[in-house]
Amino acid sequence: MRVVIIGGVATGPKVAARLKRIMPQADVVIVEQGKVLSYGACGLPLYLGNLVPRIEDLMTTSAGILRDTSYFADRKGVTVLSETRAIAIDRAQKTVHIRDLSNGAERDLVYDFLVLATGAKPSLPTIPGIESQNVFTLRHPSDAEKLKALIQAKQVKHVTVIGAGFIGLEIADALASPRLKVTVCESQSHVLPRLLDLEMARGVESKMRSRSIDLRLGCQVKAIECDAEGKVNRVVTAQGQIETELVIIAIGVKPEVELACQAGLAIGSTGAIQVNDFMQTDDPFIYAGGDCAEQINLITGQAVYIPLASTANKQGRVIADNITGRKVEFPSICGTSVLQAFDLNIGRTGLSENEARKFGYDVITSLSSGLDSMHYYPMHAAVTIKLIADARSGRLLGAQVCGMGEGIKRLDVLATAIRFGARVEDIGGLDLGYAPSFATAIDVLIHAANTLENKSHDVVNSITPLDLLKRLQQGEEIQFVDVREKDEVKANPLNFPKVIAIPLGELRKRYREIPYEGAVVTVCELGIRAYDAACILKSHGFKGVCFLEAGTSVWKTLSS
Repeated sequence: MRVVIIGGVATGPKVAARLKRIMPQADVVIVEQGKVLSYGACGLPLYLGNLVPRIEDLMTTSAGILRDTSYFADRKGVTVLSETRAIAIDRAQKTVHIRDLSNGAERDLVYDFLVLATGAKPSLPTIPGIESQNVFTLRHPSDAEKLKALIQAKQVKHVTVIGAGFIGLEIADALASPRLKVTVCESQSHVLPRLLDLEMARGVESKMRSRSIDLRLGCQVKAIECDAEGKVNRVVTAQGQIETELVIIAIGVKPEVELACQAGLAIGSTGAIQVNDFMQTDDPFIYAGGDCAEQINLITGQAVYIPLASTANKQGRVIADNITGRKVEFPSICGTSVLQAFDLNIGRTGLSENEARKFGYDVITSLSSGLDSMHYYPMHAAVTIKLIADARSGRLLGAQVCGMGEGIKRLDVLATAIRFGARVEDIGGLDLGYAPSFATAIDVLIHAANTLENKSHDVVNSITPLDLLKRLQQGEEIQFVDVREKDEVKANPLNFPKVIAIPLGELRKRYREIPYEGAVVTVCELGIRAYDAACILKSHGFKGVCFLEAGTSVWKTLSS
């Protein structure tokens, strides 16, 4: 049996390796148009930021062995035709027409099964000047090498990044320094618009500005201008002009489906190749996986396009299993996506709040901040967690994390919970590992679930930072009660219009100092003491009392 695989970066090599393990006698051929095989594209920003010292490190195994054609031939028993482009597919004859890019020679490869792992290509805006010199994308190792060479040659003092998604933020983080100034232009109203809700994104924006990033939101780029030599010297936006010597476009990617379209294969609603549960296209002898194929969302059942290396590798395994006759389904996904930038651990799984509402759920959310380990452990840090649930059933629909603390561990737990249909009360009862260096006695994740459960059961009212901001902007008069300690208040006074400071330990004796009528909001740094304070005031007859979810840790990012 011959299996021809088009694409040699993520899914393709995984299919090949798995096939040869299960069916050693199979004839497996990878067709790859580039010179470099099986490289870690996700590590390119790390290479730009000097966290990966050599570009070759992204192309080697954990044992330091370069994954080149010899590696695949000697260790995997796989034939790799590098610098070879697949030109056309003849489904009737079951052949792939290929061209050797080094000498132009063309021939046909016969297949029993064909795997399309053609990946994705950068999305480019349709603006004048896009072809100017020193305009880059970051998709291939050669892109990173050229960028790094320009910067190391000290030819660039200012870089403009177009797009504040995953790659845009990672690039900005990698390049920002006292010597190299960075401007980030994002057309949407907040960073990471496909990942985070507004209140979670504001914390990222605050951190970026603290690192002297010139962040421009709602900023539509109109044109790229260049000098007499054709090199970039200016970016024109709706908000004005940016003098710059380098532009990196990071507005996302789109699936590479040209070959599939030419072959008459079905393209899904997302623009990626449509596949069934077994990763088959509408041709039973052709499979597709990785960044060129669409997936199914676990919660909505709708087709989605979320290109991730983790998904690509898992799909490669499933494809190989099915080619060998094992009949394995690739499960629907939660879209769990994470990144680290500006000292923050950021991630999301499941649906955002807006998406959940769009699909008709009666949504209830909670926003909680806490520490990832005990306060006396020297390496503790804060994490903010947003939970999105169905108010009727209590089923968890989505989660987001952001903070310097270990939030990704918690997100992985939440992704698992969503996978198995957990309700909020199930999460509150999870038996999670505890030691002072790993968690608080009640983990910040469980605290988040408890906050949402309390909210759903009307134990005490709360208010989100966004809702509070809206009410203040509408001119509502609100009495704030700051229950932090005196030294905290002195160091960071609140910027609310009407505040009374009463430490939580004094509140039971001094609650009469607070006006009974009207709205009362209790406030502390993380929201934990404010919750206790709201419970105390409710017990003393304060009907309009609520506490500020996630405390000043999130509020200050919205109000600054």
